[in-house]
Amino acid sequence: MMFKIAPSILSADFTKLAEEIKRIEVDGVGYLHIDIMDGRFVPNITIGAPVVKYIRKATSLPIDVHLMIEEPEKHVDAFIEAGSDILTFHVEATRHPERLLRYIRQKGVKAGISLNPATSLDSLTYLYGAVDLVLVLTVNPGFGGQKLIPEVLQKVRALKDIKSKGGHDFIIQVDGGVTADNIDQYVGSGGELIVAGNAVFGSKNPAEAVSLLMKKGKKQ
Repeated sequence: MMFKIAPSILSADFTKLAEEIKRIEVDGVGYLHIDIMDGRFVPNITIGAPVVKYIRKATSLPIDVHLMIEEPEKHVDAFIEAGSDILTFHVEATRHPERLLRYIRQKGVKAGISLNPATSLDSLTYLYGAVDLVLVLTVNPGFGGQKLIPEVLQKVRALKDIKSKGGHDFIIQVDGGVTADNIDQYVGSGGELIVAGNAVFGSKNPAEAVSLLMKKGKKQ
């Protein structure tokens, strides 16, 4: 598939969030990425399901919710009801990931699984048939504005190979440290949905920033 950008609102101005979101409803944007942090799985705390519910009213973009929380099974219903289109949780955060993936799908929402930089793809061996999206983090989760851990792109390349050889149809999403100067590495490694926070919302013109990312990514 042609790669798309998923702007992360973690880097947006929350005092005018609806306006910020409207500024990135442009060609090249596939999803709006929302990071949910609980202060336990990661050291930071962000927002909850009520804010996602209001974001759902503010945009027609598909909403891609990334749960960086412990025991996600206790909270998925709230985020499904809030209007998530894709709900992604961490394989490290629950004992029964396959069960949770199938539950999310049964609710009519796409199900994603995420991996921290140090987590092996081996943890997903029996899950590929139950996922719609696999999110590879190329930074340690918890904060925006971090730099790419380049070694993790090897994992993206390996995942691309697994997808191809296994005949799977999940989306390969990559998140962490994306800039216009390095997006070609993410796309070239196999990334299909590239999460970008500061690279988009840190710009004076987010729409132009998306266009630049698309242009640079196509040059890989």
